[in-house]
Amino acid sequence: MMTLALGPSWLDPDHLLNTFGIWGLLLIVFAESGLLIGFFLPGDSLLFTCGLLITAGTLDFPLWGAIGLICLAAILGDQAGYIFGKKVGPSLFKRPDSKLFKQENVQKAHEFFEKHGPKSLVLARFVPIVRTFTPIIAGVSGMRYRSFITFNVIGGILWGAGVTLLGSWLGNIEFVHKNIEAILILIVLVSVVPIAIEFLRAKRSAKREQNAAPDAPGAPAAPSQRGRHARR
Repeated sequence: MMTLALGPSWLDPDHLLNTFGIWGLLLIVFAESGLLIGFFLPGDSLLFTCGLLITAGTLDFPLWGAIGLICLAAILGDQAGYIFGKKVGPSLFKRPDSKLFKQENVQKAHEFFEKHGPKSLVLARFVPIVRTFTPIIAGVSGMRYRSFITFNVIGGILWGAGVTLLGSWLGNIEFVHKNIEAILILIVLVSVVPIAIEFLRAKRSAKREQNAAPDAPGAPAAPSQRGRHARR
């Protein structure tokens, strides 16, 4: 059995698809798209592997049928996340950290949403972790439902169909068949690049603010050279 080197074997997309089939994939897509517990699931590599295995004939399911169901599961997942955010509201930001929940993830998604506005629902589809929390933040912030559903559908289709079709297209290339594990690792690495960029940008910004901060109030000012000579 192929093992994805960046995670435990039970999260390996090939193993998940061979064990649970297309229906297990749909459940994972739904959970990762809007349920708090789904942020660690391998959405991108799973969709890519699905397209690849269908093209190779290993997974017996019509490609376009799989794409339609994946897009639907992604859209419904974001819908669930939005409703959850609307019900829970600001209390989400006060929830203590646990093994499966980190306040840091909520804050990152909130900053991502504030920066990009409604289109963040589309952009976040391609960013792991942020993908899970952004629809929840949209609900918390009171985003208009009409705007939410529009960007939710666009993002769900672009992500669900795009990544699956990419796997299907590359599945026809012999080099990909011989290096499936390396390709999956590459996909995971590429998908976390936006997170790494945002992290470095935030770190650089915090460092600039720290350097630009004035001296602490109340600290005695150092006497000038002229003042010291005058006292002599």
